[in-house]
Amino acid sequence: MTGPAVSEIDVHVSELGQLFDHLDPSPLASRDLDPRTERFIVDSAKDLPHDAALGLVVHVEQPATDTAFLGEAVHRHFRQQATSARRRLRELLRRARISLLIGIAFLAVALAASKLAENWLDPGGMLEVLRESLSIAGWVAMWRPMELLLYDWWPIRAEVRLFERLAAMPVRVVNS
Repeated sequence: MTGPAVSEIDVHVSELGQLFDHLDPSPLASRDLDPRTERFIVDSAKDLPHDAALGLVVHVEQPATDTAFLGEAVHRHFRQQATSARRRLRELLRRARISLLIGIAFLAVALAASKLAENWLDPGGMLEVLRESLSIAGWVAMWRPMELLLYDWWPIRAEVRLFERLAAMPVRVVNS
């Protein structure tokens, strides 16, 4: 019995060093992936089904003898990216909660001011304009917190899941 089929992402390089960021002064095995390499891998993974098992196949033109570090380097890189995305998600949700509290407070003040205006102004056109303006301003203050809480976290959560999948994918080197 065989396991699920692996959707492979193929990367072609002339030597393994091309996969890594040349500005990173760390030894090769500890470097971050080159941003273009990462973008290619991430974009390729996004094109595959969300439930597909992923695998990375690195085709190298110059024969590579020491390739054992590559899998761990790729896994480490994507684990760090997942951690970073989780941090962004936590920060976004924290900002959303604070924004919601501010929005609710502003809405309450705007609605209270609208009620108070009834005591100060004579019934008529100006009172209605002020009441409606305060009500609209209060609800508009709730727009961004609700947008954050309802919609903005989804893409970051999907990014975390993708990076976690990439951090767990098998990595294989093929001498071309």
